[in-house]
Amino acid sequence: MLPLTGALRAAAVPGLARAVALFSFTVALSAQPVRCARQRHPALSNSSANCWSHLHPANMFNSYNVNLYHSKALTSPYPGSHVERSQVPEDKMGWLIEWKDYNPVEYTAVSVLAGPSWADPQINDKGFSPKFNERDGEVERRSLNGLYVVENGRPRNPVGRTGLTGRGLLGRWGPNHAADPVVTRWKRDGSGNKIAHPITGKNILQFVAIKRRDCGEWAIPGGMVDPGEKISATLKREFGEEALNSLQKSPEEKAALEKQLHKLFSQEHFVVYRGYVDDPRNTDNAWMETEAVNYHDETGETMDNLPLEAGDDAGIVKWIDISEKLKLYASHSYFIKLVTEKRGAHWSEDSGSECRE
Repeated sequence: MLPLTGALRAAAVPGLARAVALFSFTVALSAQPVRCARQRHPALSNSSANCWSHLHPANMFNSYNVNLYHSKALTSPYPGSHVERSQVPEDKMGWLIEWKDYNPVEYTAVSVLAGPSWADPQINDKGFSPKFNERDGEVERRSLNGLYVVENGRPRNPVGRTGLTGRGLLGRWGPNHAADPVVTRWKRDGSGNKIAHPITGKNILQFVAIKRRDCGEWAIPGGMVDPGEKISATLKREFGEEALNSLQKSPEEKAALEKQLHKLFSQEHFVVYRGYVDDPRNTDNAWMETEAVNYHDETGETMDNLPLEAGDDAGIVKWIDISEKLKLYASHSYFIKLVTEKRGAHWSEDSGSECRE
């Protein structure tokens, strides 16, 4: 868990939530427009987002130099519905800004209220006493970004107001934890040589992408962490289910896939990002967090033995060349950009967009 300031520690203590100032981060992790919903606020420009990677991803929320705001978490209509969020002006996003007339729309999807195994009950349901900011049995209610405020029994989105209360499509009150495996390889020609971009001269990196069934956007083949599940297990499971259609394989085929997956996921890798995600499903009381991890197949040999096949939530799966022109779901474009910088791969034809010391 990330280090916390004294104010953040105090803000999560029952009875002190209103008396102590919680740092309210007022802005979004991704600049790409949402294709599944109308965007109410201007997206973060490329120039303002380009140098984020000089900060260690896991420490972004503790840096006083980063001004973050919601973008995709303010879009309407809410995904999978006709529900319009209450409009939130940019100068009213932060919780520290007094707004007596704030009257957000309450919405929790019928699929969540039906009580599936992956969802919490309603806050006032008899027998439901969640332990926020703690490990609650098998359910992880701690945030990757530190302690969050609980007000009137409900967790409060640490980045600010979204114009919607309740849980929307998210199952858990508070943080909803996901894992995103970024599987990459170098683009090669017919002779096996790496292909460099004609302008930048940097080698072109490719990653395995899925086209989501719910909204049609391209994304990293990730998914939610099951209660009690380790992140490493989620990363491998989700990649198998979404990019290799492992759920539909025979026992023999599954065994062969597992062997290759173990080879890929046990080799060199690095954590791209850990923390809050600017996701169109976020609400004032429920939000997405993720751990994105890059697994790189340097020679390409491992992935040659893993035929891509869309499954589970994926409509299509394929290798996609990485560049700044990509428009991906939620904050995925940002995660991909961090990978290119780590690998020294091509990202932008505009040399001015590269960070300078």
